[in-house]
Amino acid sequence: MDTSRHDTEGRATEDWSIPRGLIVLLAVAAAVVAIAGMKAFAGVIGPVFLALMLTVAVQPIQGWAQRRGWPAWVGMFGALISVVAILVGIGGALVLSAAQLVTLLPEYDDKLNDLLDSGRGWLSDQGVGDEQIQKALDGIDVGQAAGVVEQVLGGVLGLFSNLFFVLALLLFMAFDGMSMGQRMQVVSRDRPAIAQALRSFAAGTRQYLVVSTVFGAIVAVLDGGALWAMGVPLPVLWAVLSFITNYIPNVGFIIGVIPPALLALLDSGPVLMIWVIVVYSVINFVIQSIIQPKFVGDAVGLGITVTFLSLVFWGWVIGALGALLAIPLTLLVKALLLDMDPSTRWADVLIGAPLKKSDPQPAAE
Repeated sequence: MDTSRHDTEGRATEDWSIPRGLIVLLAVAAAVVAIAGMKAFAGVIGPVFLALMLTVAVQPIQGWAQRRGWPAWVGMFGALISVVAILVGIGGALVLSAAQLVTLLPEYDDKLNDLLDSGRGWLSDQGVGDEQIQKALDGIDVGQAAGVVEQVLGGVLGLFSNLFFVLALLLFMAFDGMSMGQRMQVVSRDRPAIAQALRSFAAGTRQYLVVSTVFGAIVAVLDGGALWAMGVPLPVLWAVLSFITNYIPNVGFIIGVIPPALLALLDSGPVLMIWVIVVYSVINFVIQSIIQPKFVGDAVGLGITVTFLSLVFWGWVIGALGALLAIPLTLLVKALLLDMDPSTRWADVLIGAPLKKSDPQPAAE
């Protein structure tokens, strides 16, 4: 029996067997369960998705080798070596520079004590009592700061401590990638919408990585050169940190400026710290807040609000690695939940980048 009915314009519609409100509640409940599961297994999901993202990024190497008629294993090893070189290069630079930082920090004990004494005197002049001053400054110590730095860097480098797991994933994914083109042809024949969604995710991820890498390299060179010219210790470490935090949308440069600014304060006083903040703000505001968002928005099709919320959400669910992978993770969720179903693609207009004047405008009601 035909349960469909027609609206005032003659279009066929279907009666809902379940109220839409109940469907929404069930969807929200399922989302809560899924998020709780991801948060519980964040230590596994983060490295797995990082391996997937890197595999997607270097997949064109395998396609290029196959188009030249080379054996599939040549492209596989080429892609794998490229990824390993990236991980080892960034990880090695961070480890060496972090070791130098931990060794350097205890040398600033006396300068920190002098700064604390000056701060204590200034607060006393403002009428703040000794007890309040002691509570405010209690526990501040360079040795403790070194421990905090070690913990933070240990969290950032936690991926590299489990490098065997990541490399194994990369090897397996690169091996599967040798036949990915044939598999996608089968999917395109049977489920063209799914194939198109997956291709959009892969293309958007590659474009985002290219844009972020190019601008990250520019920012790292400019920040590192400026710090070297100002005499701030360990400019290479802060340049690498600027490069990595460039993958964190909206607030990356704020995270990257804090360590060199504090070290400049300990090394040469507040004037140098202010100069570091000013130079960082000028360089990173122009590049990361004015120029880069235009290219990122065009590459991934996500609005500024969505990119910021994705940073907050994935950082909360997965941790520091989630903040770095926020945009690709959001692109994957978008592909799985929206792009695969033609009836939900309208949502792209709401979460995407602002429409251009050349884009089709909605018809007037």
